Amino acid sequence: MEIVGLGVDLAEVSRVRRLLDRYGERFKERCFTDHEWAYAHRFVDPSARLAARFAGKEAVMKSLGTGWRRLRWTDIEITGGGPPRVRLAGTALERASMLGVVDVKITITHTDSQALVFAVSLAEHSP
Repeated sequence: MEIVGLGVDLAEVSRVRRLLDRYGERFKERCFTDHEWAYAHRFVDPSARLAARFAGKEAVMKSLGTGWRRLRWTDIEITGGGPPRVRLAGTALERASMLGVVDVKITITHTDSQALVFAVSLAEHSP
């Protein structure tokens, strides 16, 4: 395997909480999959988990060499409930395929105030 790209992002939990309060369903529909939303809402305050998923999506976009204006947020899903995993669909999957990416690894850490995610996009070695 070879590294195709790296990405890191830091999200403020309070900012995500404000977006949830202000935009609610619109924020959900634009940025999160049903699975991500359900996972985060298993907790009393879903903001930290949603901030981690938001940062995760941005880190993955960076590792694919693009930004959020070129990929749909919901085409990147960050799983929860164990080691985090990345599921790509639509525009994100197309971009990954174009780069030869076969896997994206991430690690997540968060406190009460911040969520930090590091992403690595991997391709198989060329023969």
